[in-house]
Amino acid sequence: MLLPLVLLLSLPGCLSIQGPESVRGLEGGSVTVRCDYKPRWDSYRKWWCRGAYWELCRILVQTTESQLEVKGDRVSIGDNRSHHFLTVTMEKVRQDDTDTYWCGISKSGPDLGAPIRVTIEPEGTLLTTLASMLSRRTTNGRAGVSSVSYSSLGTSDPQPPAHVLLCQLQWSS
Repeated sequence: MLLPLVLLLSLPGCLSIQGPESVRGLEGGSVTVRCDYKPRWDSYRKWWCRGAYWELCRILVQTTESQLEVKGDRVSIGDNRSHHFLTVTMEKVRQDDTDTYWCGISKSGPDLGAPIRVTIEPEGTLLTTLASMLSRRTTNGRAGVSSVSYSSLGTSDPQPPAHVLLCQLQWSS
């Protein structure tokens, strides 16, 4: 029984970066996502990619050592190193932007990442923000920062990489 706990605590990326489980937006508007990370990752490059499969995820925008704010076509990323979070904004969103995205940290060895399900509703849809906020679990007391969970993605979605799954088990306890 003690072995799984020891394995979880020995993983270097566990609890290193966290984001909301999911976010919703309206077509034509913008969606902003905040991902918090541990202070030890301040000086590393941060990225935002699209794709349910971790290994095939396509990076849309990323910071560099000298550029802490980078703008892509309809996506921008900013790294607030003093407060240890990155912010991604997707603008002029469309329904076909609905997908799984990852906020991540580039490092030697496997990168660190947290999956976020982004859902874009058609124009004219009334989003019930209060209901959405009440349904989220938080891990650090900040609204919108929730534990990693794949339960809402359905059974047809791929399983997360092993290191993310193990972190999920630790966060869920």
